[in-house]
Amino acid sequence: MTVRIAILGGGIGGLATAAFLRRAGLPCTVYEQAAALTQVGAGLLVTPNAARLLRRLGVFDRLEGHVLRLDVGWEFRRWQDGTVLSSEDLSTACADLYGEHTWTIHRADLLRALVSQVDDVRLGHRCVAVDGGRLRFAGGHTVEADVVIGADGIHSIVRAALFGATPATYSGLCAFRALVPSRIAPDFARRPAQTLWIGPGRHLVHYPVAAGGLVNLVAVAPAGDYTVESWTATATVGELRAEFAGWDPRLTGLIESAATLGRWALLDRPPLPRWSQGATTLLGDAAHPMFPFYAQGAAQAIEDAAVLARCLAGHHDPQAALREYEALRIPRTTRLQQVSHARSETNHLPDGPAQHQRDETFAQRDPLVANGWIYGYDAEAT
Repeated sequence: MTVRIAILGGGIGGLATAAFLRRAGLPCTVYEQAAALTQVGAGLLVTPNAARLLRRLGVFDRLEGHVLRLDVGWEFRRWQDGTVLSSEDLSTACADLYGEHTWTIHRADLLRALVSQVDDVRLGHRCVAVDGGRLRFAGGHTVEADVVIGADGIHSIVRAALFGATPATYSGLCAFRALVPSRIAPDFARRPAQTLWIGPGRHLVHYPVAAGGLVNLVAVAPAGDYTVESWTATATVGELRAEFAGWDPRLTGLIESAATLGRWALLDRPPLPRWSQGATTLLGDAAHPMFPFYAQGAAQAIEDAAVLARCLAGHHDPQAALREYEALRIPRTTRLQQVSHARSETNHLPDGPAQHQRDETFAQRDPLVANGWIYGYDAEAT
């Protein structure tokens, strides 16, 4: 008897899950509320822990001409003058340590590559209720499934059905994002490097994407009374420039190169002690939303997908599979949620003794080695 598997959410986590299930010989259907898989979003880092999984899926074969390999990662710079506090040498050391490089990609390119590995995606299906294995969509259409996977984001309908509808809390931070054409970006921003400028109360990260054709820019700053959490909300260059007034002129020059800016409030949820009830479970941001300070949101959703597919393929009892899945995943994602949350304070220290101590610590460590517990992890070998 074929197990009917329904995945709610056609983002990176949902599509990766469908692709891993397909590879395991388990058919599934992805239900996505949007009418089309558009280019919403911007750039992504694909660190070794995610890259090795995507390579095994065959996704990298479809990304030629769209990915860029980084030579420098986590290059922390002081806000005022650009002094390099620490950096990772990724050119050879990353592959030597972890068997894979670190890449950048546009989110839309990754989604297209994942869709190519999925058999059944149904767009325009907005789920409004989950009752066990029964899914009800806007318009009254219902679907029955033996396994339900909620990959439907931080405002997850599935999470609310399992554990109650509790709103996410506002973190007090917001993020700005932009894609700058490389032809008008400053030279320093076109390097194959992930650079973070850190200073009092805020930081800005940039790296090239789209095989070097664009520069991805993400800035995190105090939110004030801004509480909109939407990929489509916009901001002005003037608003972002004001947040970084007095910073290194090179950085403000990059900000001036931006055209259309997005802005969204960063939401926060504490780690969950469990993700599943019966044959329904959570994945990605629905299970473990995390601040972007370790660039692991998409990577952890991909890891979830690989582990969940393996557990479902290895059990005749879906509920036993889901218990194994969350037992394997919750300790790791909880740790990443916690360290990502803590980094928001570390990155934004005001100038003073604590900042000096942080900078000295940065100078004494090799971040590529220090983050080995993240990059060296193989979700299919646990």
